[in-house]
Amino acid sequence: MVRLILGTAGAGKTKQLIELIHASVEAEKGSVVCIEPGADMTYDVSYNVRLVNANEYSLDSFECLRGFISGLYAGNYDISHVYVDNLCKITRESDLHTVEKFLTWLERFSDKNAVKFTVTLSASEDVVTDGLRHFL
Repeated sequence: MVRLILGTAGAGKTKQLIELIHASVEAEKGSVVCIEPGADMTYDVSYNVRLVNANEYSLDSFECLRGFISGLYAGNYDISHVYVDNLCKITRESDLHTVEKFLTWLERFSDKNAVKFTVTLSASEDVVTDGLRHFL
């Protein structure tokens, strides 16, 4: 399962993500991971969440992020949910067709490994592709 949270800058996507993270920690038995572009959520999420600052790992493309997520899972098969805040800021890529391709890969990864993904994207709903609407 891949869920996309969409909205313009300042629309409250990160706040919504933090609430979902807290609910996951309470409800899920597996490990919860949150990948963010900086260290802004350090004091907002539970210490039970593996918080990853993407800047520390030079995740500057979708290819790097695919490898990083695969490596996270290879190192911990107990991961049940991965949250990615501000996807395009992490990857430094903003082409929505490339985002769609990444989310399609993420969905295949999710189905194969039973890991849920929730991703935030800064964009308005009227500019997203039909393929991205599938994840809303």
